[in-house]
Amino acid sequence: MLVHLLIAAAGSGRRMGASGNKLLLEVAGRPVLAWTLDAALACAAIRWIGIVGQPVDAEAVAAIVAAAAPDRPVQWILGGDSRQESVRRGLEALPAEAEGALIHDGARALVEPELLERCAAAVAAGRAVIAAAPVTDTIKQVDAAGTITATPDRSQLWAAQTPQGFPVGDLRQAHATARERGWSVTDDAALFERLGLAVQVLEAPPSNIKITTPFDLTVAEAVLAARR
Repeated sequence: MLVHLLIAAAGSGRRMGASGNKLLLEVAGRPVLAWTLDAALACAAIRWIGIVGQPVDAEAVAAIVAAAAPDRPVQWILGGDSRQESVRRGLEALPAEAEGALIHDGARALVEPELLERCAAAVAAGRAVIAAAPVTDTIKQVDAAGTITATPDRSQLWAAQTPQGFPVGDLRQAHATARERGWSVTDDAALFERLGLAVQVLEAPPSNIKITTPFDLTVAEAVLAARR
């Protein structure tokens, strides 16, 4: 099965305190998105890469792609008003031969090629999977007044991450159904869950963080320094 990758790259800088796309901020001397793209290009199982973003960032993203000198097609795709709509547009832009798709947040710039390889292999075998990490903190459910109402059993809780991988036909159908029924979700696995389709978790390493705040930039700098 040919596995293709969509990178969601319309990152907001709100929680980062930045005026523009956080993926264009520098970490260890390079844009966040450059590190994400490096990892994707180091994964031999990925045949094609689509970067889904907003028009204002198109020129900057093109420069990042050019600097990476990719050895396979990397295509710019105009995103939508939400992550869900952007992924749907990304699916529409996939080459006709695409059979399996990985969806990855550009802000998870520390993703390891090995994790991408494991997700791609699962998708190539016809499975739907997400990278995830077991929850280690005790989780509290809290009401609007700030009062604890429940303490879920953390042994059954996982924190969802990306990459997430799916057979293309199933994912397209899931997005079409979501559009018809007005569903709004925060990740693609949630669409499969609503449709009763099985999704498995693949454990991700602790470094697979999403760069969202200035503290995350500090952590990412340290991780990249350790890798070098």
